[in-house]
Amino acid sequence: MEKSIRARIRAGDAVAFGELFDDHAGAVHRYAVRLTADWAMAEDVVSLTFLEAWRLRARVEADGESLRPWLFAIAGNVIRNTRRAARRHQNALAKLPPREAIPDFAAELTGRIADAEQLAAAKSALERLRPAEREVFALCVWEGLDHATVAQALDKPVGTIRSRLSRARSRLRHLTAEELAATRSERVQRTEATGQVAGVRAIAVRSTKETSR
Repeated sequence: MEKSIRARIRAGDAVAFGELFDDHAGAVHRYAVRLTADWAMAEDVVSLTFLEAWRLRARVEADGESLRPWLFAIAGNVIRNTRRAARRHQNALAKLPPREAIPDFAAELTGRIADAEQLAAAKSALERLRPAEREVFALCVWEGLDHATVAQALDKPVGTIRSRLSRARSRLRHLTAEELAATRSERVQRTEATGQVAGVRAIAVRSTKETSR
């Protein structure tokens, strides 16, 4: 009888591990994109997750169903470690002399489209969630895992998962509305400022013409 994929992975079967990658790499990538909002970083997370999974293959339990929750748990640890490394890198860069700032027109362009505003607000709000809340939200809402599976993946009580998810939903609604209001207020101020400049320019031109008569 053919060994189960769990047993084959535990035994170091490279073919079985390749099957695991083919079956779940896409889900791990989606999970990483949603947590990091960075496609390039998500690709690195996938690679590091499966490298770590291979290193930890002996810990795969003999019995069970999908190994996806196990991979999500590893991916979550990889993301946390990657962020810590990024913070250390940013701290090191902060000690260097500042470079000349380059204007970023992305916010101005997306501010003209309501859907883009909402998407940006939701993204910013998600980044403001506590890491534990963001992790549970991604697993339960985006990946569609039940509370018990997420609890097993994160090694937390089911009650903790439920409370974190509830807080995440509530805070995400509040923070999204807050970010959206701030974005729209900024756009209005920018529009008013532009109108004032145009008005001053028109007055100056009219004044010049009157003076030259």
